[in-house]
Amino acid sequence: MADKLNSMRLLESRKIPYVAKTYDASGEFHSGTEAAQLIGAPVDSVYKTLVVLREPPKSGKPILVMIAAHREVELKLLAKSVNEKKLRMATQKEAESLTGLQVGGSSALALINRGFEVCIDEPALALEQIHISAGQRGVDLQLAVKDLIALTRAKTVHATSDT
Repeated sequence: MADKLNSMRLLESRKIPYVAKTYDASGEFHSGTEAAQLIGAPVDSVYKTLVVLREPPKSGKPILVMIAAHREVELKLLAKSVNEKKLRMATQKEAESLTGLQVGGSSALALINRGFEVCIDEPALALEQIHISAGQRGVDLQLAVKDLIALTRAKTVHATSDT
């Protein structure tokens, strides 16, 4: 990869160690589970970043929630964790418009200080290392969970069920 992404520059400026891994994302869209296979990482350590909106929309800033690639967000659980009555998933168009990033390449690290509330699903706390998007499809960053949480000021939430 010739160019460094803003997320990498941010990590380097804070002297946070990371490993960048790339895979071919030029063809069809890859799910988080497929991305885990392509980078050779355990699926439970690969986290996707989803954009969630409060209802009504003017009631607060959008939420970036990081959950394991093989899990699905449960909006009722997440709403309870962030003290909201109702949440909804952003459409692809809304997510891309709000973040300026392609779905599949959303990254809390690329969106620091952009007005999002950042949350991470509780199972991440059991990991030492986590894989997240670098802010571009096909580029993954591996870093310490504690560093990701500290840098993004992510709130630990209950966003997925254990089943």
